[in-house]
Amino acid sequence: MIVGLDVGTTAVKAIAIDSDGTVVERAEESYPLSMPQPGWAEQDPDDWVRAAERALSRLDATAVGFSGQMHGLVSLGGGDVPLRPAILWNDQRTAAECAEIERRVGLERLIELTGNRALTGFTAPKLLWLRTNEPDVYARIDSILLPKDYVRLKLFGERAIDVADASGTLLFDVAHRTWSDDVLRVLELPGEWLPPVHESPEIAGAGDQAAAALGVGAIRGGVLSVVLGTSGVVFGTLDEYRAEPQARVHVFCHAAPGLWHAMGVMLSAAGSLQWLHDAIAPDVPFAQLLEEAEQWPPGSEGLLFAPYLSGERTPHADPNVRGAFVGLSLRHDRGALVRAVLEGVAYGLRDSLELLRGLGVRADVARISGGGARGALWRRIVASVLDLPVETAAADEGSAYGAALLAGCRSGVFADPDDAVARCVRVHGHTEPDAEWADAYAEGYERFRRLYPMLRTS
Repeated sequence: MIVGLDVGTTAVKAIAIDSDGTVVERAEESYPLSMPQPGWAEQDPDDWVRAAERALSRLDATAVGFSGQMHGLVSLGGGDVPLRPAILWNDQRTAAECAEIERRVGLERLIELTGNRALTGFTAPKLLWLRTNEPDVYARIDSILLPKDYVRLKLFGERAIDVADASGTLLFDVAHRTWSDDVLRVLELPGEWLPPVHESPEIAGAGDQAAAALGVGAIRGGVLSVVLGTSGVVFGTLDEYRAEPQARVHVFCHAAPGLWHAMGVMLSAAGSLQWLHDAIAPDVPFAQLLEEAEQWPPGSEGLLFAPYLSGERTPHADPNVRGAFVGLSLRHDRGALVRAVLEGVAYGLRDSLELLRGLGVRADVARISGGGARGALWRRIVASVLDLPVETAAADEGSAYGAALLAGCRSGVFADPDDAVARCVRVHGHTEPDAEWADAYAEGYERFRRLYPMLRTS
C-alpha cells in the first residue's frame, strides 16, 4: 500500500491508501515537546524516528512519502548524529538574528530571492543563533536537515530535501528552485551542509502546507486550500514566481513541479474558538456553542473580534499585537461572543485572500480542512465572508494524504501530481456564500480592517 507519513509537532501520523485514494489504514504515535526557556521549542529528532518506526510497523507499506513541520533545524555531526535537540518552527529565540539577516542581505534583496522576510521560525536565523550562542555545537556541524528529511535519512538512508520544504529555510532561491549562493555567501554559511534538493514527486516529500494543499487538490484551476486549524492558512497556486513586495504572504515552491504557491498565515484561527471555549464554557460541548452562535444574525449586531491572541503573521507580521472584542453591548451573550469569533477569524482569512489575489492568484473555490471546517455554520460564514464556494474533500487527512499521493507519484502508481489529484481527490460537501449575509459581511470586513491600527502597540 501507498503510505503518507506526516512528522508533526506533537505526533507522527501515517495513513495507507490504495490506488484510488481510499484510506485503508491509519496509525499515529505521539512524542513530547520541550520548552526549556520561554519562547523556545525543541524536540529530540530521534523521538520522530522511533515514532515513525512504530507507526509504519502497523502498516503494510510498499511506498512511503513524507510531509512534516517546516523550518526546524536538525544539526548533525559525524555519523549523522544530532548534536543537540532540533529547534522547531514555533521557536521565537532568533529575533536578533532575523534583524541581522535583513541588514546583511538587504530586505528588498532577501524578498526578491527567497519570497519572504526573515521570521523567527525560519531555519537560517537558527543557524546564526547557534553560531553566536552555541559555538561549540556550530563548529561540529557536518550537515543540516529539516525534520521529515532526518526521518527519511534514518529510515531509508536517503539524504534529500524537496523544493517546497527548502523554500522555508531562507537559504533557497525560490524563483530558480535551488540553494541561494548569494544568501549563503552573505551569511557566511557553508553550502556543503545542505542536502541535495529535488522536486517533490522525485523524492516523495513536501512541507506540511504544500502536502495538505495537494491532498485537497489545490494545484490548478483556481482551487484554494483554506485550513481552519489552530492556525489558519489561505494557500493559492502561482504559475510563475511572484514575491509580494512587502512579504506579507509567504511565496514558496509548490509540491507540483513548475508551480509556486502564495500562502497567508493567521496565528489563531480555530485556536481562537478553543481559547473562548476554555475561558468561558469549558464544560459546554462545542456543538452547543455553535447552536447558540447560530441564533445571532450576521455581523453579531456590531460585535467584532480581532483574532490576534498570539500576535499575527499575515498581513501584519506583528508578534506584539493582541486580540480584542469591540462593540460589546448589554444584549450580547455567550452565543454572540462565539459568533463574533467565527466571523473575526473569517475576516482574518479574507485579509490573506485579498493579498493572494493581488499577486494574481486565481480563486474560484476554497477547499477547506482542519478541525474548524467540521462546523457547518463556520463553513457558511467563511464562504460568505470570502464570497467563494467552500468545499470539503472526502479524505480529510491533512498533510499525510498529500504525502501519500507523492509516494504514489514516485513509485509510478500515478503519473504526476495532476494524475494523483484527478484519481484520488473527491469533493464531499459544498457550501455556497449566503447572498442574504453579503451586505453585513462587506460592512463587517471594512470595520474589521480598521481594528489593527487601534490595537497595535507601536
